[in-house]
Amino acid sequence: MADRPVDAAELQAALEDADYLADRALATVLHLALRLGRPLLLEGDAGVGKTEAARSLAAALGVELVRLQCHEGLDRSQALYAWDHPRQLLHLRALEASGERPADHENELYAERFLLARPLLKALRRGDRAVLLVDEIDRADDEFEAFLLELLSDFQVSIPELGTVAAVTRPVVILTSNRTRELSDALKRRCLYHWIDHPTVERETAIVRTRAPDVPAEVAERVAELVAKLRGLGLYKPPGIAETIDWATVLADAELDAQTLVDTLGVVVKDHDDLVAVRAAVDELLAS
Repeated sequence: MADRPVDAAELQAALEDADYLADRALATVLHLALRLGRPLLLEGDAGVGKTEAARSLAAALGVELVRLQCHEGLDRSQALYAWDHPRQLLHLRALEASGERPADHENELYAERFLLARPLLKALRRGDRAVLLVDEIDRADDEFEAFLLELLSDFQVSIPELGTVAAVTRPVVILTSNRTRELSDALKRRCLYHWIDHPTVERETAIVRTRAPDVPAEVAERVAELVAKLRGLGLYKPPGIAETIDWATVLADAELDAQTLVDTLGVVVKDHDDLVAVRAAVDELLAS
């Protein structure tokens, strides 16, 4: 693991080296999370760079990114650990074929080699050699959120067949939320907090130039301006930074006229009603 940055400015520079342009506020709260050993909750609209912040932080620190993608119905076995039942069954059959009595080897079924470590257990074992990303925690159920809160308090878990697994050193923990539901006050109190807004035109231009260096500067700026206007239309799904990068790449060698704009909208607008609204506003978008 690389030495951790000594201050927010050094972390901001390290993130830039990992092609992530964090502003001072984000770099500061990330540094505080590292310094205090506290989880960090990043909220913001979809596509503003929350997940990428965790991925880039792992790259900047020279550690592994361990990602848990949350969804409705997520349970402990999917997030923490499970037993490899097919391999256990094959082991039993091998014992039977060799003339052994499977009942005499029951304890062997719960050996380490049959344990499937899911993201949370993997991060506990990796400790400070990992960034644990709990992505879109707002999509998980309240019960899972409560379980996660308990784990983040103790950074240990009990596996009945093997005993307690505790983190020797704590992993860096980043949680993200698109605010599809309100998170509990208990979880929020456990974490540091930061809201990520859509970037300014200037910053988004710089991001496009960083992630797609073949795009001419004037095209990157023009596309960033167009995307900012799209976000101002009150769309159901406003475009994220990834869509801006894709659109700039597509338009790098094209004329930015009304027809080209309409023809390529599917790169940046991903909802039918939004598409109808944008098509009706093409002339307004192209106006200086």
